[in-house]
Amino acid sequence: MTENVEITWHDHHVSRSDREKLNGHAGGVVWFTGLSGSGKSTVANAVDGKLHQMGIHTFLLDGDNVRHGLNASGKILEENYSPEFAQRFGLGFGAQDRAENIRRIGAVADLFCQAGVLVLTAFVSPYQSDRDAVRRIVESSGSAGDFIEVFVDTPLAVCEQRDPKGLYKKARAGEIKGFTGIDDPYEAPAQPEVHLAGGDFTPDKLADQVIAQLQKLGKLPQE
Repeated sequence: MTENVEITWHDHHVSRSDREKLNGHAGGVVWFTGLSGSGKSTVANAVDGKLHQMGIHTFLLDGDNVRHGLNASGKILEENYSPEFAQRFGLGFGAQDRAENIRRIGAVADLFCQAGVLVLTAFVSPYQSDRDAVRRIVESSGSAGDFIEVFVDTPLAVCEQRDPKGLYKKARAGEIKGFTGIDDPYEAPAQPEVHLAGGDFTPDKLADQVIAQLQKLGKLPQE
């Protein structure tokens, strides 16, 4: 039996602006998107490292890492919960599961943003509607400009050549169905805040481009 519970929003004594003053910089969500093998996680890690050296409060949410906990599969959940629980709450890689994966990440990223932290996320997030939904979540609780979409635009041929996890090879062989870029679409951002040529520059150079844009957008202290 489901209880009817009214949910009420509680304001906090410590505001976001208070937290940002303490941190010395603005909060925000830097959302890296691109094909598997595009280098988004590598670039996000490079940006995270550079910001940390600058004294910026950051946290990196990586697609694979999150799939081990918050968005675990049913198989992983079965290690500690019932099969029924695992089936209901575990996430796979179908369209609806991918949408829920991104929704959960968006909600967590928004919490970091409200804490005055610059949170970096690295997810394929292939569907524009899902990324737009996260943008609405973040900007509705903050302001326009809190969501910074970073498109790591690396050609499919380059991603396949890299194939760090061997996923493209398996997809081409028909061992993986619905793989983004092969038999499932990737919807490239039309107007990302940052557009990176992933196949043309080193991760270090690409990271510098992201940081330059964050400074331009006022997310970092002005030099």
